[in-house]
Amino acid sequence: MSKQYEILAEHLTERGIDVEWVKSKLKTQHIETPSWGYGNSGTRFKTFAYPGAARDVHEKIADAAMVNKLTGVCPTVALHIPWDKVKDWEELRQEATDLGIRLGAINTNTFQNDIYKFGSITHPDPKVRRKAVDHHLECIEIAKVLGSNALSLWYADGTNYAGQDSLVGRRHRMIESLAEVYAAMPASMRMLIEYKFYEPAFYHTDLSDWGVAYSLAMQLGPQAVVLVDTGHHPQGTNIEHIVATLLDLGRLGGFHFNARKYGDDDLIVGTSNPFELFLIYHELVNAGDAAKDVAYMIDQSHNIEPKIEAMVQSVMNIQSAYAKALIVNRKALAEKQAECDVLGAYRELNAAFETDVRPLLEQVRIEMGIDPDPIHALHASGYEAKIAQQRGIADAGGSGYPTAD
Repeated sequence: MSKQYEILAEHLTERGIDVEWVKSKLKTQHIETPSWGYGNSGTRFKTFAYPGAARDVHEKIADAAMVNKLTGVCPTVALHIPWDKVKDWEELRQEATDLGIRLGAINTNTFQNDIYKFGSITHPDPKVRRKAVDHHLECIEIAKVLGSNALSLWYADGTNYAGQDSLVGRRHRMIESLAEVYAAMPASMRMLIEYKFYEPAFYHTDLSDWGVAYSLAMQLGPQAVVLVDTGHHPQGTNIEHIVATLLDLGRLGGFHFNARKYGDDDLIVGTSNPFELFLIYHELVNAGDAAKDVAYMIDQSHNIEPKIEAMVQSVMNIQSAYAKALIVNRKALAEKQAECDVLGAYRELNAAFETDVRPLLEQVRIEMGIDPDPIHALHASGYEAKIAQQRGIADAGGSGYPTAD
């Protein structure tokens, strides 16, 4: 136990914070990492290959297991189909189990084939919609074998020009397509519906914001929920307000965490907007049991940075935001809000945000039996050098993603 931690713990106790409760919450935090973040995935333009980047799903799972070993809070890894497709799913599930992790959300892909040029589940041609729906049904079957209870959906569907297609017609096709997918899901599975206000469709996207995603979820049923990607919003959007509203409505399904400066930049979460990330977690802590089923997933493209170190840094930034949200003096904050003490309430929040929680997180890791500094532990392990020598440098092109079936 460090002197810095003892000082911080004493300070938090004086502020009315139950330090043991905070530590228990941090120890049970669950962050899902994405398989695609370990390979040579990248931006819309050039993808730069990195020595040792995972070349297939087996290497991705191994790297995800390493991140979990270093951080202690990443027991699952999301898969993307068909990027991570294998012949024997039972074998892959056992492989993950042997490495100490599980396979998480199954992400569909209906945005790479030429046939989806004008849409997938909203396409005017029923044959194209049939192909897209069949892909979803295949993903459900894969999820069943893997023990996954989450089907994660994102679409590039939309139009580039006014008059290109019927906006209402596309909406009806989307509802009809997803109703069939929804009906095929087992009772334990949730459909996480992601939205994006632009790109690659520039006149309109069929799932453009949280309201459109929410209305779709309400039409489909209680197993359909909204997924918030923190990079998928116009400049200046109050994401924490969206989070609070969806929590209150009981339809916040999860997150794809990343950071943005201009568009959907897919940067390391918490790098350009740490206060926003803190405020999001503040709303999640405020929600209590209403947030118990929220899925916390990372969705980033590590293009110029080391893959595994970038993922560890992402996890640490999320841990920091959560720790700061947990130490907000909510009783004092509520009193300031009731008194309409605007600046007093702000200062209560800011006091938690400006607190250096590193000694707290280091103590939590020590009590979990892992290195208090995951980045140092990664460098000391020699893992990156080993996989660079074993794997070499894999090819990387345009988007860095393999072509869909």
